[in-house]
Amino acid sequence: MIITPVFIILISIIFILVWFFANTIDKRKWVALIISILLTPIVYFYVFYPFINIFSSYHHQKHFETVSWKAKPALRYEMINEIISDSLFLGKNKQEVEELLGTSEWFGWDDAIKANTPESWNYNLGFEPGAFNMMQECVELKFKNNVVISVNQYQLEKTFEEK
Repeated sequence: MIITPVFIILISIIFILVWFFANTIDKRKWVALIISILLTPIVYFYVFYPFINIFSSYHHQKHFETVSWKAKPALRYEMINEIISDSLFLGKNKQEVEELLGTSEWFGWDDAIKANTPESWNYNLGFEPGAFNMMQECVELKFKNNVVISVNQYQLEKTFEEK
């Protein structure tokens, strides 16, 4: 566990709240102190911390690695920020992209020809963690003259079929 200023502040707040609760149970200060010391980690790690994780949208960021990209498609969203911010694929040709990312999972739609086009490759990035997240992360690589000209991240709403 990494002790940070935010952790210290949050654990102190939890301690104060548990202290006030313990004082309602027993007016003896030493009993309230023992209850507070014992219950603070339990309340923090089993009540407060899970509650924060449910509603926050934080997720880990990883460096792009071809092996991880191909082995764990559901966790690709962890690598997409580096791909976009560092422009890792801009200027690469289709063969280089296919070696690094694998074959395209689907082609993008081109309104000009009213069909899917092999000049727009799409990959599924998985779902970012969160309690109410129904959006699937995706990335689209657009090619012109066999070279990547843009990399765009977008979301698709996941719908479940009813029987």
